[in-house]
Amino acid sequence: MKSVQKFKKRMRELTCRNWGVSNSYKVSKLNQLIRGWINYFRIGSMKRLCQELDIRIRVRLRMCIWKFWKTPRNRAKNLIKLGVERWAAYKIAYCGNRYARLAHNGWVQKAISNERLAKFGLVSMLDYYNKTLS
Repeated sequence: MKSVQKFKKRMRELTCRNWGVSNSYKVSKLNQLIRGWINYFRIGSMKRLCQELDIRIRVRLRMCIWKFWKTPRNRAKNLIKLGVERWAAYKIAYCGNRYARLAHNGWVQKAISNERLAKFGLVSMLDYYNKTLS
């Protein structure tokens, strides 16, 4: 449990919204953390833990991306580009700066999906864990 708490703390530091680095740099640092942690603890059975931590990491990255888009106008434009309907994009973009709440929003999850995050370079903990067991 101590190591899980340390992992969560480090993950929060790497996905801090006011850390002034690019999101691709954050993803590369997260990938290093994920690979190192799984390679060290792969002996144990932690499939459920990997699923839970994957969800947390993705939510934190969605918050970083949302903040990176800065203005409601850019947020709406980017949501529309990513396939969200126009009315929903404007409704979400102009509802305030509630980053954590919006990261759980269905439209934001649809726009910044797990597949998009994987294309962006994020390693899934569960997939990497299953791959190391094989």
